[in-house]
Amino acid sequence: MELLTIGDMAVRSGVAQSALRYYEREGLIRSTRTGGNQRRYERHELRRVAFIRIAQQVGVSLEEIREALAALPENRTPTKADWARLSARWRRKLDERITMMERLRDQLTGCIGCGCLSLQRCRLINPDDRLARLGEGPQLILNPPS
Repeated sequence: MELLTIGDMAVRSGVAQSALRYYEREGLIRSTRTGGNQRRYERHELRRVAFIRIAQQVGVSLEEIREALAALPENRTPTKADWARLSARWRRKLDERITMMERLRDQLTGCIGCGCLSLQRCRLINPDDRLARLGEGPQLILNPPS
């Protein structure tokens, strides 16, 4: 079995050594130690690190990542089916985030574009501050009218 040093793991994964140590402290990845107390990683940990990086980039929290990785088998390299089952858990959440980002992309300039820069006084988008009755935050993005 080929083991990777922390330097090799950092280069191969694109993650800083400090992040690898952090992931290990958080229980997201595992290493073994040499007689000189140096970390060694099994190659399958690269998949876990890649999964962590991608999940974080799409907004999945470390707690959610931890829960998902805990469902993977400890004594073998996760299979394609394992990864598919794991990623299916987030499909709906990711679809919701994509929808939200599309709304933001499509509607953000509408408010800024009118020039008033005030949703409280806006006569076009929010006359009489009617959006305040719908709740706090950016209601046009969070709960767009049908």
